[in-house]
Amino acid sequence: MDYLPSLLTSPSLPLLFMLSFLAATILPIGSEWLLIVMVLQKFAVPDVVFTATLGNFLGACSTYLLGMLGANYIIRTILRINDAQLLRAEKMYAQYGTWSLLLSWLPVLGDPLCLVAGVFKTSFIRFSVLVFVGKFFRYAILALLTLQGTGG
Repeated sequence: MDYLPSLLTSPSLPLLFMLSFLAATILPIGSEWLLIVMVLQKFAVPDVVFTATLGNFLGACSTYLLGMLGANYIIRTILRINDAQLLRAEKMYAQYGTWSLLLSWLPVLGDPLCLVAGVFKTSFIRFSVLVFVGKFFRYAILALLTLQGTGG
C-alpha cells in the first residue's frame, strides 16, 4: 500500500495509464495535463504517448462493451427508440457512423460514439483500429506540440 500514495503524487506511466483509461469512460477526467507534465519532465515521448493511447483505448473498449451488453436496455428504456427508428439509425450508422470513431478522443462526443458502436455491434476489429488510431494521433500531436513549445 506504500506504493499507492507515490503513484498518486508523482507523474508516472502507471498513473498516466490509469487517468487515460478513466478519461475514456463516462467519468469527467482528463489525462492530457499529465501527458504534458511528463513530456516537460523529459519522460520518453514514445513511452508516454503509447501508455496514454493504450489506457485511453482500453477505457473506450469498456464503454463499447457496455453498449454491446446493455444495448437492449439502452435502446428501449433510456432512449425509447422503436423498431423503425432503430433500423433507420442502424443503416445511417453503418454508412457513416463507424468513421466517426476516429473522433472518439473528443470530449463529450467521444464516449457516446464508443457506446453507440457497441450498441450497433460494430466489428470489434474495425472499432479497435479506428479508435486506437484516433487516440494515438491526439496524444502524439499533443506531445509534439508540447515539445515544440519548449524548443525541444
